Amino acid sequence: MKDKVYPTTIYFGKRRSQSGHQPVYKRIMPDGDVTELSPEHSQKLRLHSPDGFQWGYGGSGPAQTALALLLDVTTIPDIAEEYYQDFKMDVVSHWGDDWSITSDDIIEWIETRKLEKRAMLSQN
Repeated sequence: MKDKVYPTTIYFGKRRSQSGHQPVYKRIMPDGDVTELSPEHSQKLRLHSPDGFQWGYGGSGPAQTALALLLDVTTIPDIAEEYYQDFKMDVVSHWGDDWSITSDDIIEWIETRKLEKRAMLSQN
């Protein structure tokens, strides 16, 4: 992933209700248009939440959000699938009503997780 250079994208959400799909938006920095991230691409990979995105707890809606974000940032299904459950628990489950995260933050989280996995494997 470090070999590819992409412009930084900011992802954000604002809870509109306590249930059902909550929209996730993205904007390529510094001055791209705001667009809504669709859950469909990630749902084709793994269908956790037919209703779409959620956050702030450890359920199926946040799993769909985590998978969609990792898939959108990396564009590599294998990486998204390997790390999205951990990303859900470490990051997405802790978000409140309003949140934002950059693609750089997500890539840094993945790289840190890869290093942690390598360290654990070398201890065994």
